[in-house]
Amino acid sequence: MTDTFHQQIATLIDEIEPGLIADRRHLHQHPELSFQEYETAEFVRQRLEQLGVEDIRTGVGKTGVTGVIRGTAPGNGGNVLLRADMDALPIVEETPVEFASCNPGVMHACGHDAHTAILLSAARVLSDSRDRFAGTVTLCFQPAEEVPPGGGIGMINDGVLEGVDAVLALHMAAAMPTGTVAIAPGPVMAGGDLFRITFQGKGGHAASPELASDPIVAAAATIAGFQSVVSRNIDPMDRAVLTVGSFSAGEAFNVIPDTAVIAGTYRYFSEDTGKRIEQRLTEIATDTARGLGCEAIVEIIRGYHPTVNDDDMAELARLALVDALGDGAVKTAEPVMGGEDFSHMLRAKPGAYFVVGCYSEVDGVNYGHHHPKFDVDEDSLAIGVKSLVSIALRWLEQNKEV
Repeated sequence: MTDTFHQQIATLIDEIEPGLIADRRHLHQHPELSFQEYETAEFVRQRLEQLGVEDIRTGVGKTGVTGVIRGTAPGNGGNVLLRADMDALPIVEETPVEFASCNPGVMHACGHDAHTAILLSAARVLSDSRDRFAGTVTLCFQPAEEVPPGGGIGMINDGVLEGVDAVLALHMAAAMPTGTVAIAPGPVMAGGDLFRITFQGKGGHAASPELASDPIVAAAATIAGFQSVVSRNIDPMDRAVLTVGSFSAGEAFNVIPDTAVIAGTYRYFSEDTGKRIEQRLTEIATDTARGLGCEAIVEIIRGYHPTVNDDDMAELARLALVDALGDGAVKTAEPVMGGEDFSHMLRAKPGAYFVVGCYSEVDGVNYGHHHPKFDVDEDSLAIGVKSLVSIALRWLEQNKEV
């Protein structure tokens, strides 16, 4: 983009910023859980219709919404998809804002309200700039990012990637100050799967353990054994995490129960590492249980793949961000162990995933994701729009003769 066009985009974003903030507050006040985003989807549909977005589809992947913006400038162009997730979390909100959740026990505690509002405003900017680009922008408002393996799979199965050449997504970053963004090539978020292990033993009286096969002991010994998986079975230069987050067994102080259940997650950046962790946790659980007279039934629940940016797309995005925001605002993203179901789209198409700082020193805007007091600095919203639009337009310019 030329400097003049950059300025035109910045001016337009300044003009629509009040509406951007209003949309985000409306979405924040009306959060919906995964695959229940019916009102959110209808809000999005109405906004897209008002913008003249074409080929609007609802019910994609159950509750997702898609639409298309076609450029009218000379050239053939490619098709770049911009994705925002829409779902909220089962959290009781504790923020003091006047637009706090009106749905008890449900809260936008991860920033998906901001993502959705940002993409709606990006759609406004791109719609008003159709004559400046050739090619197609596909808008993807996705449900259920918070529930592994994520709502993106359903949208892919419903054809959202048909004809798409590249994919882009952003996420608010509570650990970064407003005014900064970050991107990197290669792995940026970990893959993650869940596990549940049921230990079947033989219950009995707590005073006569010799007559029972205690599943609590088997479960506890297994948890202790898990501490060696990452430290002794994974390359020290690799990154991996194995965490037990739940342990349940019995209801009485004087009864050895028949069963005990543990559950948790493991995270990895290499698919081979994930397979190795799964193999070792299964072996440790089954062998430990057998040695203590019990049986271990291991259930693996598939989650997210590692989120891996295409090198060329990441560099294109970095250059676009530098042009739009200045070199000092653009940081190199450090890989994190959290998971993201945008990974499914990145496995299918080249793309880039970047983060937008939304931290402020103002009290109430400095809590982490998934906290009951999480909020975003609303000054970060316009930065998200400018970032997403700038990357999309740079990609379309580069591919206008494709």
